[in-house]
Amino acid sequence: MSVVLPFRALRPQREFVQAVASCPYDVVNAEEAKNIVSNNPLSFLRIEKSETDILPLLDVHNDHVYEIAKFNMERLVQRGILFRDRSPCFYIYRQKMGAHEQYGIVARVSLAEYESGRIKKHELTRKDKEIDRIKHVAAVNAQTGLVFLTYMARSPIDSIVEKTAMNQPEYDFMADDGISHSVWIVNDEKDMKALTEAFADVDNLYIADGHHRAAAAAAVGKMRKEQNSGSSADEAYNFMMAALFPHNQIKIMDYNRVVRDLHGLDIPPFFQKVSEKFIVSDDFKEKSPRQCHDFGMYLQGRWYKLTARVNSFDELDPVQYLDVSILQNNLLGPILGIDDPREDNRIEFVGGIRGMKELEILVDSGSFAVAFSLYPTTLENLMVVADNGRVMPPKSTWFEPKLRSGIFVHPLT
Repeated sequence: MSVVLPFRALRPQREFVQAVASCPYDVVNAEEAKNIVSNNPLSFLRIEKSETDILPLLDVHNDHVYEIAKFNMERLVQRGILFRDRSPCFYIYRQKMGAHEQYGIVARVSLAEYESGRIKKHELTRKDKEIDRIKHVAAVNAQTGLVFLTYMARSPIDSIVEKTAMNQPEYDFMADDGISHSVWIVNDEKDMKALTEAFADVDNLYIADGHHRAAAAAAVGKMRKEQNSGSSADEAYNFMMAALFPHNQIKIMDYNRVVRDLHGLDIPPFFQKVSEKFIVSDDFKEKSPRQCHDFGMYLQGRWYKLTARVNSFDELDPVQYLDVSILQNNLLGPILGIDDPREDNRIEFVGGIRGMKELEILVDSGSFAVAFSLYPTTLENLMVVADNGRVMPPKSTWFEPKLRSGIFVHPLT
């Protein structure tokens, strides 16, 4: 059973939604965010990444940063740019990226389900990022970013979505990255009841993206419950705001790697070590692998295909079977000395949306010595890992399109 309910969103007036809606806070650095808000002062990045409004030398985790976020959001409300729906609603959120479309339902989801493990995770969180989001949510007294959840598709939910999407959308705009975003409001009592009941039949929800937002929502909810012993289970802080997409619509792209050096190895011994665990093929014209357990490698202006050798990984282990694990355990760690990719600054990760050309540019510039392209992790891989209570290696999945921030806010009071 999944507890998925309507809520009263704080959201932009229709004429401001395109300006307010921003990319997620964690896909741009502070300098990029500052450039965005300098050209668009209504951008929600001024709330989700409020250090853009402060002198660059200030610690980005200073309490003043979160006070600025609160002030910026209150200003949008005071100016009438953001308003709150009078009654609880579900929201249908469609994204279009080229030929790909996905329809999600924005709702509030029980944190009790998250804490009990019925909302399943596949990644570990970093403590510093978790603390940052906890401070942010507590200061602005709202969840400002969507948690991206997925579930096994169900026809009763699909039917309501299809029927609603035949109407005129509340929002319909294209962002600066060429991805279009449309929103329909579901406020009919019969439809809301049907959606709630349909989700109650969903056994498990899976976090696709937003592990830190979910962890922060749970942490703040726990603090609020301790402070308000007489509160009911229906208090807003007992829920997290999420966008729920059926499994057969979401798109996972490759998440590639670039490494700054060869760990002191010359080219011939490097190839010799690589060939112990991989079959190396020259002149890899495709550049991006077409099946799992194949990898692309770009080195000194040439592409090679690496195919994992039989018995170089455990085919029965749901984590060791992943290509990100095979590359890490057989090459990045033992050959290039990258034992902890979360912390090692010699490695960087490149989302597949940027293409193979970006890998070539990074290596050809001299900033990196070698690049690796991977076959995308599948949603089935993600679910099997989560169902087994395991976690994936860092940077295993790259979801596109990204959920826009600022279209929906979940106030905690």
